[in-house]
Amino acid sequence: MEGDILGNIREVINPEQVFFEEPMKNHTSFRVGGTADVLVKPTCITDIEAVIGWCEEQSIPYYIIGNGSNLLVGDNGIRGVVIQIGTDFSEIEVGEDNTIWVQAGCMLGKVANVALEHGLTGMEFASGIPGTIGGAVMMNAGAYGGEIKDIIECVTLLSPDGEVLILPQDQMEFGYRESIVSKKNYIVLEVKLRLEPGDVDSIASRMKELNAARREKQPLEFPSAGSTFKRPEGYFAGKLIMEAGLAGYRVGDAQVSEKHCGFVINRGNATAKEILTLMNDVVNRVEEQFKVTLEPEVRKIGEF
Repeated sequence: MEGDILGNIREVINPEQVFFEEPMKNHTSFRVGGTADVLVKPTCITDIEAVIGWCEEQSIPYYIIGNGSNLLVGDNGIRGVVIQIGTDFSEIEVGEDNTIWVQAGCMLGKVANVALEHGLTGMEFASGIPGTIGGAVMMNAGAYGGEIKDIIECVTLLSPDGEVLILPQDQMEFGYRESIVSKKNYIVLEVKLRLEPGDVDSIASRMKELNAARREKQPLEFPSAGSTFKRPEGYFAGKLIMEAGLAGYRVGDAQVSEKHCGFVINRGNATAKEILTLMNDVVNRVEEQFKVTLEPEVRKIGEF
């Protein structure tokens, strides 16, 4: 990518929000990945629209990411522009009607804590998920019996042709780890949640209980992208992987967690290639032994 052309992106967004040759390992929970030609951190919808418009005019590819908690970036990095909708785009407001309005870059844990402070229940299941509300909507994130679709009132989206849409919950096409966002390449801008009044102590107790369960059952001490594979219908991915004899299986510093076989972890110096090779090995072994095809939940971007 021509550096002088990419440098011109500073004409459409504050230069302080633009980062060149940015190491993507600093922006993913796997802690792997090469450099992005350019990473930008928008602070408003106008920034997002301006950067996308500029990329399209210059025929430069762009990629939308959030907190990078469900992302595997290739070792050779990303050519083009990465638009990180994160902490710089994370305002939150609580309404008087048991609703919470949130910008897409806000972390789920922060939203859950704000809900707790205002005595609103419904977000407890998401309090320990290390992602943004935008990413959660895109993949209909869920845990411990709850899914983000259960608490959505409406979502503000940017379509590929630049139209801003506000869709109610019943038009979001939520399914298992999918939504209209992932199906049609929409970008989540804002989310309105509808919660219920609850007892603060009970909400806090439930959040504490779920976070304790996560610490006990998940390998949180290592970098990972959470559950690596989607749950196959009628099965549990982690159980299949364990029964295939793959607990602790390693490729370099990438490993199937012995604590929870549904997690692929980075033991310290794993490369994206090692993680991808391990994932493929797991898929092949489970397919051979159980005739079940595991589908990755992790999204791959960049050059491998």
